[in-house]
Amino acid sequence: MKKKVLFVIESLSGGGAEMVLNTLVQKFDYNKYDVTVCSLVDVGKYNDVIKRTCNYKYVIPDSTGKSLLFRLWCRLLYHLVYFWLPLKWVYKLFIPKGFDTEVAFIEGLVTKLLQYSYRCKVAWIHCDLKEFPWPVDTGIYKNLEEEKKVYSQYDRIAVVSNSSKNHFIEIYGLDDRTRCIYNPIDKKLIRERAGSEKRDSKDSKFRFITVGRLTEAKGFDRLIEASARLKQDGFDFELWIVGEGADRGKFVAYSLELEVQEYVRFLGFQANPYMYMSQCDCFVCSSRTEGYSLVIAEAMCVGLPVISTRCAGPEEILEGGKWGVMVDNSTDDLYEGMRQMLIDDKTEEYKELSLERAKSFDIEKTMSEVYSVL
Repeated sequence: MKKKVLFVIESLSGGGAEMVLNTLVQKFDYNKYDVTVCSLVDVGKYNDVIKRTCNYKYVIPDSTGKSLLFRLWCRLLYHLVYFWLPLKWVYKLFIPKGFDTEVAFIEGLVTKLLQYSYRCKVAWIHCDLKEFPWPVDTGIYKNLEEEKKVYSQYDRIAVVSNSSKNHFIEIYGLDDRTRCIYNPIDKKLIRERAGSEKRDSKDSKFRFITVGRLTEAKGFDRLIEASARLKQDGFDFELWIVGEGADRGKFVAYSLELEVQEYVRFLGFQANPYMYMSQCDCFVCSSRTEGYSLVIAEAMCVGLPVISTRCAGPEEILEGGKWGVMVDNSTDDLYEGMRQMLIDDKTEEYKELSLERAKSFDIEKTMSEVYSVL
């Protein structure tokens, strides 16, 4: 008999956790597992792919383009789920039942919601909760003690890097049920989607790229500032920023304020970011904090040299600078790392390091570890 597994996530928007879930469901052994994904809100970039791959359910429908009455109903449902009903009743009334294992695949509200399950429960943590704790003003947790109590209800806890796992245990305890499971990286698919099209030989401008949700935590404001300084130094380069997010308007305005709009390009969400990576010279991670940084590993599969700020996941992937350039977590050091990449012309050397490191990414091993916690 197949094991029935439910993954619950808040939405399927274009963030890292959502991309990881998208990869996971495509790699499951469906001879042994019956997988369902439940999104609290039926919006996002990965809905169609997941619908084609496994069972898909949602709580709050997408009301885009629907009648006024339907939009009002969706708004009422949203307020019931997020504000008015106790979460215990939200779980009882709206979350699908009949599963062997239920997985809260994102921190925050979903993790608090699934604590009420009587089935085997798994919490998945994608960030470093020491460096990026849930702020009290979100209203999800009253204090750290309440958050600790929620995690204590879970049978197993998966954290996406060893350093983030160690930080979690330091704060929450629960070392007997917490383990590191790296994000799945499908090297073959990434390289296929990157394509084999060569960059135009006339296009000699050095090009940096970064990919991620446009939020403060990703540090894109620092990349824009570093770009302004590189412009002042007289370098001929571009920075491509791939992704969407709540702070897009702020970042665009900042690029205009610093007069780097001809150097910094905002490309929006791209279902296939690897095609854009293949047309660039260097990947830059400017994050203030990261649980793992899946996109660094993906960039390495494409053969891009990597510059990254020092934070949990990137330190682990790059092994402190063995496989790429690690800089201290500041605007000044980001600028210096990018400047040195432009000056030293070591891109071929770092490209080889990235490809060598990518050999260690094993999706079959990762899937075995995923199965072990379900």
